[in-house]
Amino acid sequence: MNTSKTHYIWQLSDWPNMGYDLAALAKPLSDVSRAQGVLLGRLVDMGMPFQNQASLTALTEDVMKTSEIEGARLDVDSVRSSIARRLGVDIGALAPVDRNVEGVVEMVMDATSHCTDSLTAERLFGWHAALFPFGYSGRSKIQVARWRDDASGPMQVVSGAMHGQTVHYQAPPAERLEAEIAHFLTWANTPESDPMLIKAGLAHLWFVTLHPFEDGNGRIARAVGDLFLARADGCSQRFYSLSAQIQRERKAYYHVLEVTQKGTLDVTPWLDWFLAALLRAVESSQHTLDAILMKARFWNRHATIPLNQRQVKVLNRLLDGFQGNLTSSKWATIAKCSPDTALRDINELIIHGILLKMASGGRSTAYQLTDGGD
Repeated sequence: MNTSKTHYIWQLSDWPNMGYDLAALAKPLSDVSRAQGVLLGRLVDMGMPFQNQASLTALTEDVMKTSEIEGARLDVDSVRSSIARRLGVDIGALAPVDRNVEGVVEMVMDATSHCTDSLTAERLFGWHAALFPFGYSGRSKIQVARWRDDASGPMQVVSGAMHGQTVHYQAPPAERLEAEIAHFLTWANTPESDPMLIKAGLAHLWFVTLHPFEDGNGRIARAVGDLFLARADGCSQRFYSLSAQIQRERKAYYHVLEVTQKGTLDVTPWLDWFLAALLRAVESSQHTLDAILMKARFWNRHATIPLNQRQVKVLNRLLDGFQGNLTSSKWATIAKCSPDTALRDINELIIHGILLKMASGGRSTAYQLTDGGD
């Protein structure tokens, strides 16, 4: 294993007194605040039903992507159903939800919906228990709702094959965690200790640097950051997903994190990257609002056409951004029906002018919305 000697920021004498150049961050802060204001202003103009749909979309993406960053893929229908039920949003028939999905949803929604509540060890333990409801990470038994003990060696972030691994980061030893976490939580619960957007970036970095759990640290660090972002917004609803942006920029995220954790206590470069990614996340949510409005116009146009639940479900999937071409076999899989029933559903929608056949024919016949939902 490559364990070249290096230092980490938690080993520096002034840790955890991280500093930053506020003047250098003034423009990124201003840009994010302006983008947030534009987004929230547009949402106010759209009204509550659209706000709920936007929140459902953002939270679904957040839950999906915070798990994907760690290599876990959840079922999107289950995630959406779990969140819709909690928000009271009607999305038709709800998909079955397993405990693993519920756990991630519980953590993400608690962090934002109760963003004004204090951050405590008990709350963090609750999030950790929700992430690992059966006490396993994959096939490995882990310690749940308690700080790691390093019984198997120091907590390290590594990559590469078993006999040629590179250590990207090594966390503080377990015996320091009680004091380290106590310091972190005192800072987290001290009002006005830093500008709230800055605090979100610092909290994310600080928690993932401590790496206090045996597993799940990245997901919980992002939830901690989201808690402070919700405070910065002054709103317990989520309308954008930083986790989704981090997933899109995953390589850059891990790089700046590693450089920062091996650098000095001046974490201005990390905060600059964090704010830039946050700006892109907020701007990306404008496209989400466009899609929600497009979807609303589609259903208004076709409100008088009698449709069954299967047709509504698959049409919503198309409107939400279906990957690839829609075929009768894919319809049958999504709607959980027979191929004959799928074809009958499709032909009815063609008669109503909602679907049309794409150019290819034969067994690969595919279908698309006649107007793309516009």
